[in-house]
Amino acid sequence: IAGSQPSTNWHLKENARDHHTNKFLSKELIVRRGQAFVITFNGIEKPEQNLTFIAETGPKPSKATKTQAIFGISSTASKESWSAVLQSTSSNSMSISISSPPNAVIGRYKLSVQSTASGSSSPASLGTFVLLFNPWSSGDDVFMSNKAECEEYVLEEFGIIFAGNKNRISSFGWNFGQFQEDILNVCLSMMDRSLNCRQDPVTDASHRHDPKYLGRVLSAMVNANDDQGVVQGNWSGNYDGGKSPSSWTGSGEILLSWKKSGFRPVKYGQCWVFAAVLTTVLRCLGIPTRTITNFSSAHDADGNLRVDEFYDASGNHLDKSADSIWNFHVWNESWFSRSDLGPSYSGWQILDATPQEESGGIYQCGPASRNAIKEGDVDLEYDCPFVFAEVNADCMYWNYDPATRKKTLIFSQSTTVGQSMSTKAVGRDDRVDVTNDYKYEEGSKKERDIFKKARKKLGLEDKFDPTAPTQQEIEQKPDISGKFKVDGSMEIGKDLNLILILTNLQSDAKSVLVNMTAWSTVYTRRPVNKIWTDSISVTLPPKEEKQIPIKIPYTEYQQQLTRDNMIQVTALCHVKDGIQVLVQRDISLDSPAIDIQILGEAKVNEEVEVEVTFTNPIDTEVTDCVLHVEGNDLLRGILKIDVPPLKASEKSSTMFKLLPSETGSKHLIVNFSCDKFADIKTFKMVNVI
Repeated sequence: IAGSQPSTNWHLKENARDHHTNKFLSKELIVRRGQAFVITFNGIEKPEQNLTFIAETGPKPSKATKTQAIFGISSTASKESWSAVLQSTSSNSMSISISSPPNAVIGRYKLSVQSTASGSSSPASLGTFVLLFNPWSSGDDVFMSNKAECEEYVLEEFGIIFAGNKNRISSFGWNFGQFQEDILNVCLSMMDRSLNCRQDPVTDASHRHDPKYLGRVLSAMVNANDDQGVVQGNWSGNYDGGKSPSSWTGSGEILLSWKKSGFRPVKYGQCWVFAAVLTTVLRCLGIPTRTITNFSSAHDADGNLRVDEFYDASGNHLDKSADSIWNFHVWNESWFSRSDLGPSYSGWQILDATPQEESGGIYQCGPASRNAIKEGDVDLEYDCPFVFAEVNADCMYWNYDPATRKKTLIFSQSTTVGQSMSTKAVGRDDRVDVTNDYKYEEGSKKERDIFKKARKKLGLEDKFDPTAPTQQEIEQKPDISGKFKVDGSMEIGKDLNLILILTNLQSDAKSVLVNMTAWSTVYTRRPVNKIWTDSISVTLPPKEEKQIPIKIPYTEYQQQLTRDNMIQVTALCHVKDGIQVLVQRDISLDSPAIDIQILGEAKVNEEVEVEVTFTNPIDTEVTDCVLHVEGNDLLRGILKIDVPPLKASEKSSTMFKLLPSETGSKHLIVNFSCDKFADIKTFKMVNVI
């Protein structure tokens, strides 16, 4: 070996096929741990001499930190350590099968070889390769026995994220793009830029065999808080200086801009953006991961398993509590074993990269075992109390008088939070409900027992809480009930018609003053702009109901709407000589439809035309129309097309071409925006033959 530089054939194609890494666009070998790969190298004078291989990773490789392995040629592969088995030799080349242990540190390795016979000659470099987690290998912490689930949660680049609210669940496509060019390098840079790595790079590298550790570190790195991570959050409704969170359609653009800008946080994200980017990073590294949407998700800031909301006498939702109930919140589940907790807590683990509350002094969350959440074991690592509250907290609605600072309980509810928890089906574009994996049936004795168990573990049962309502307040019964019913369409561009239905529950007449408000909100239900207020007095005859029609014209709400297209309507009913009744409804307005047609058969390496059509539904012209299109294996990068202005009721047709590069079912994601409608999204499956 001395004096010559061996040349290495990494057998990229064969190894990638065997290791499920053939979707990566890379000239570098990418393999998974716990599985053999074959390399051939030549330029060795006497290959029959004893050879020693050195595989090393991290800033200061050492055997002690498991970041360096030194191994010779053996007759069989080892299951516990790095090993090399001779496949074949010729006069000056040899083929070697190299195996890594199933718990090897992941990352970029340098591989070199040294001839032991020639004494002190320095090792000759064979080059570098990247080692990833291996969900196909039974010895790996991330092992997943169901192959269809491996395909979906590691190899699938298209996802569906659920949003809207519990009454009206909507969804949009997302391009995770974990195999796009350079994304793996960005993921490796993320690990190197984490606070843990900066503080102690050697220890950090030695922990990179552990999905628990990396999941937690990367949940911190995806948000910009603390560490100049990838995405900067913004829930204000004003996104000047960046892109609005709802305008993104994939993670690739975000991760590549982060790297390109010299690792400056990308503006802006909200929960689904953080969750989607974390999905991309973890799937890229080989940890099975999916996004979960929780509807009516509690953000319990003070850890008392209770969320307080305050309303003034006019029915305005006051932004005065650190607690809140979001219309929806998106987090991640990753699949791995929990050797620290025991086998019953293995399986899906919750990670959340949205910066909501600090954990261990920085904005990170998880991994929290989903089984621990269901069983109320909130004393287990990591962040179980916060996640438990997101799906189980009780809600208290208060009337607050700013002048006297007096608060009066209107009512409390224990079944509002944590509904219709949703994720994409395996191998299909459908929604799967996973609520029962997080909690026992709402209202059942078992569910209440688990809630009490959690309160007890958190020390809330024995502690006097001066902010809590009295039992008398909780048990008070209202004289009337009310609800909002939607009458007609809920589409942007149309007037919003509602009916407030009030029912007298008593056998004597009740006079009621009803104060009503409508506010535009962001999806966290934070009020942004007041749209409308009204006040009426009604008399309800005994045991009868009254219907009060409400109309909010498009012209009144159009200017006030946030990009989330959400409106909160509230009626605070002051019953004479009775307790107040709060009626509220969160409305998600539907965007107008956009249609995609593939004109002809989609074949590999043949252009196919696509037509996207949109009809302006309002009676004024829309301008600044732009179409963004992306889709892995269908077109490179993101296509941006300017669309001419559209007069009232005019239909636009935009044509462009795809050049499919691979067979199978692919997804095209389209996002249309103009001055009156933001981010109308749709996707279409394209079968490439």
